[in-house]
Amino acid sequence: MADYPHLRKMHDRQGKRRLHKRRGLTLDLDVSSTLEIDVGQRLRKLRGERGLSLRALAEKSGLNANTLSLIENDRTSPSVSTLRQLARALEVPITAFFETDMAHNKIVYQKSGQRPRAAFAHGTLEDLGVGLIGRDVEPFLVMLEPDAGSGETPIVHTGLEFVYCLEGQIAYTVEEQVFVLEPGDSLLFEAHLPHRWWNTESTPSRSLLILCPADERDWPTELHFTPE
Repeated sequence: MADYPHLRKMHDRQGKRRLHKRRGLTLDLDVSSTLEIDVGQRLRKLRGERGLSLRALAEKSGLNANTLSLIENDRTSPSVSTLRQLARALEVPITAFFETDMAHNKIVYQKSGQRPRAAFAHGTLEDLGVGLIGRDVEPFLVMLEPDAGSGETPIVHTGLEFVYCLEGQIAYTVEEQVFVLEPGDSLLFEAHLPHRWWNTESTPSRSLLILCPADERDWPTELHFTPE
């Protein structure tokens, strides 16, 4: 790894604490967004499209059928761990639970404050491409709270990854090289290279993240924003 003493000290000091924070990650919809999404309704729709009964999905996912019924009827909010199990059983990316029923389009135009926004324990993720047909590109606005990051385990996926820092500071480790991004800085790399990222500052950071998976079966968003 390149020698960045201030980053190394920060990383060593925060390592264990950040790992526990990642394991405690939760994901829910930020209802302050003007575009409200019903996760239970999305689950019911995805299950129906696959012709699965509640009992059949329960068996595939390892979850209790009563739990699934409560989720679909909006009587309980699923944890990110539960959503991850459901996503794997339904063979969809975890972001599928936050998509709307709007028609798939060839053009996506969004006004600020009117896009789906998912909140995880240490930041928010705004989907800039929801509704686009054949999403080979996944653009997001990412807000990270101080010390938040992707975790200790390097991420590997297909295609390319691009990040542009808007506010604050973000450090990326890509194949043992450390890149510190400040406002106006960008980074583009082949995503099969092991990488990690974190907010190195005591203030929140905002960045534009664009994921370009080369395989439609690859869901890099889940790797970046769900716990190990």
